[in-house]
Amino acid sequence: MKFYDWGSAPNPRRVVIFLKEKDLDIKTIDVGAKGARLNDDYLASGAERMVPGLELNDGSILGEAMAICRYLEALHPEPPLMGVGLLDQAQVDMWERRADMEGIGAVGEYFRNSHPAFTGRGLPGRAETIDQIPELIERGKRRIDWFFEKFDTQIGNNEFITGERFTVADITALCATQFAIKVCKVQIPIAYGNFQRWFNAVSLRPSNQ
Repeated sequence: MKFYDWGSAPNPRRVVIFLKEKDLDIKTIDVGAKGARLNDDYLASGAERMVPGLELNDGSILGEAMAICRYLEALHPEPPLMGVGLLDQAQVDMWERRADMEGIGAVGEYFRNSHPAFTGRGLPGRAETIDQIPELIERGKRRIDWFFEKFDTQIGNNEFITGERFTVADITALCATQFAIKVCKVQIPIAYGNFQRWFNAVSLRPSNQ
């Protein structure tokens, strides 16, 4: 198998951390090119013009971070990162989805509509020109704050998002938060102490280094 990555982009990074947590050694290829773009070979590969991508032994490419993680979880179930038992798995799915939609989605909205390199590329996965929408920059900032607020409440006194076990929900929320801070320059508000405590702790995991 081969894994297709792209620099600090949050979606493939979710899989990178997952692989490290599983201690899986899969050949990784960075498919970025100059101008904050994917290289031509990858764009022509049938990978939906997006990362991440996992090329299987038959040459087919599996896309979408959680689809890749679920496939690898089935092949390598230890340590469990997608829940243990029906209810736990459902809760992990629920909070991972919220971290994706409300965290990754928010930073993506902010970034794609504000960064000069993405002029004419307002949506991912499209070859045609799609204009940036300046009004979505402020909305993206507000969505990031709502994400922090919701997850601050969910975490409460828990060590991790869904309780005592580190899961893909934590991975997705971590990648969203790092991109918000490092790239979008949006900081965690001081009022969200539970979230800040969680972020400080999960940032120190070896898989994030």
